[in-house]
Amino acid sequence: MECFSMKITMLGTGNAMVTECYNTCFMISGGNGNFLVDGGGGNTILRQLKKAGYRCSDIDEIFVTHKHIDHILGIIWVIRKICQSGMQKKEKHPEPANAGGKADSEKKVNVYGHEEVIGLLKNMLRGLLWENQWNYVSGHIRFHVVEDGEARTILNRRVTFFDIHSTKDRQFGFCMEMADGRKLTCCGDEPYHPYVRAYVENSEWLLHEAFCLHSQSDIFAPYEKHHSTVKDACETAEALQVRKLILYHTEDRSLPDRKRLYAEEGGRFFHGKLYVPDDLECIRLDGDVEEE
Repeated sequence: MECFSMKITMLGTGNAMVTECYNTCFMISGGNGNFLVDGGGGNTILRQLKKAGYRCSDIDEIFVTHKHIDHILGIIWVIRKICQSGMQKKEKHPEPANAGGKADSEKKVNVYGHEEVIGLLKNMLRGLLWENQWNYVSGHIRFHVVEDGEARTILNRRVTFFDIHSTKDRQFGFCMEMADGRKLTCCGDEPYHPYVRAYVENSEWLLHEAFCLHSQSDIFAPYEKHHSTVKDACETAEALQVRKLILYHTEDRSLPDRKRLYAEEGGRFFHGKLYVPDDLECIRLDGDVEEE
């Protein structure tokens, strides 16, 4: 039986244009490592990581779902901080070189994404960083282009990346295999597409966007933006026999009452356990919210 030591820390829970919370991104921790999914839209990611008790140097794996500003730009700041910290450490504590003349014990960080995302990331980093910073990135950040249906080992778990069949720009989600056949599935920030049913169906955990309450569709126009309502996400989770549903990528006007309002609407359509986390909230993967 697996020890439930893994957790999700929601670094941000809002959509692209929020100002009262941060853009959606999160950390999965466990298996002796940390897996960052997206980075939000700016250097606020550094503050969110610090508040959550993480350093950028704690990150082992990064996945960028797609190229939108509110998901990819924070990754530039994370990688810059990783290389800055590594360079400073190297200056203070030089390592002995190996036979090839290089120190080889420094940590390497893996970054995953589809071809367009990885190409854009590398071009932005090459163009924005100083030459010595880019040289450090080239030696310590490993970029991996992943294809639809490709599996990798992350946090000692099998993780399968999949194309969510976005109606806008190409976007990937992922499915992480847990113990006893359980799985954690992330659908990105667009509505569920039947193409990915095999990944989503019977998930122990499903992370799904919910732009707003269904009762507020006329105010926030989620369908024009290719997003779901709370009702939509919950109906999907119920139909696909999901047991625990995490809603994110929301508007921020209802933030003080978001938990209550989303739980009330969602509870009418989904009968599993529903989570509407705030920024920096941690959820243990045995289903309990961690105490502050």
